Amino acid sequence: MRIASGRLVVAAAAAVIAVALVSCTAPAERTAPPSSPPGTPTPTASATPTPSPSPTPVAPPAVMVPTGVVETMAQGLQAPWSILRLPDGGTLVSERDTARIVEVTADGSLRVAGTVPDVVTGAEGGLLGLAHLAGEGGTPGYVYAYFTATSENRIVRMPLSGAPGSLAVGAPETVLGGIPRGAANHQGGRIAFGPDGFLYATVGDGGLRDPAQDPSSLAGKILRMTPEGQPAPGNPFGSLVYSIGHRNPQGLAWDATGAMWAAEFGQNTWDELNRITPGANYGWPVVEGQGGVAGYVDPVLQWPTSEASPSGLAVVGDTLFLAALRGERLLAAAPASTGVAPPTAWFVDELGRLRDVAPGPDGELWVLTNNTDGRGSPSEGDDRLLRVRLAPAG
Repeated sequence: MRIASGRLVVAAAAAVIAVALVSCTAPAERTAPPSSPPGTPTPTASATPTPSPSPTPVAPPAVMVPTGVVETMAQGLQAPWSILRLPDGGTLVSERDTARIVEVTADGSLRVAGTVPDVVTGAEGGLLGLAHLAGEGGTPGYVYAYFTATSENRIVRMPLSGAPGSLAVGAPETVLGGIPRGAANHQGGRIAFGPDGFLYATVGDGGLRDPAQDPSSLAGKILRMTPEGQPAPGNPFGSLVYSIGHRNPQGLAWDATGAMWAAEFGQNTWDELNRITPGANYGWPVVEGQGGVAGYVDPVLQWPTSEASPSGLAVVGDTLFLAALRGERLLAAAPASTGVAPPTAWFVDELGRLRDVAPGPDGELWVLTNNTDGRGSPSEGDDRLLRVRLAPAG
């Protein structure tokens, strides 16, 4: 049963996904690995990244689990893609197919904060990820957006104005253009500012596969840049590229130690959760899932594609939460800081397709459904922004 509105208490018990954490036999479509993995950076002084500052928690973060309580915060969203919580308490959501940035107000109503120009929608393209950069002197700063244009994917930033209940975004300024786009699919699209203050972006392979192994191409990569779109100091290839060998990553998050995680769509066999390190090669299209092939970094966790298709990723306490589209479930894996154990599946087939997750106030988790994107089965009121109540495990 899907949630309609208000509050629904669902069973807290959930099926534990049996995840193989050992090397798996490569599927038939894999090719033989090259003798030297493409794109491996030459160890030089310039290739050594600048260490990112790691937050120092006052107390060790707790492993968090859903209590089973889910509340509808807002409904009536159209193919929503990204949740953006602002420091002043405001909330913005991107809608992929309308190119609108919608404000979710405190009473759950929706209002348009702005419409991003030049967005070209279709299949998996449109208005995708959002991020926020605070301004100087307490000013609202900028909202960043990743979107699909006619012949490229693009990152822009727009000045933010107003207070919660009256938020607005201004005219866009291009931060980074020329990001390869697929004809229909594998656009990537998640953006986030990391603990180091730099902007990270996930870019899909555009369905072309091989460019993911070419460090001179932006396709199939995770990028790291200054707020103005320049390569961040210390990037391993001396360019925007931070890691290579990705198929279609759509989740980014950092744990309490400062470690970076990414969720990624596989092809036919394995979806992935990867711990990202600068200059690493995550194998696509040579390896899908845990191949145990020298020179390529295996995912920490993997799932059959029927159980996941992970998009958004968030860390609350010491737990990684993944939003699963095709799998129609919330995946929780912990402890994030010391090595992720096999995850637990929550709300299986209860909420429909899940596109994004974000930490909410007071240790709660906000979840964005995605049943109106053309691939789901929407119920009355879809799509929704949901609040999932969490509690320390045990």
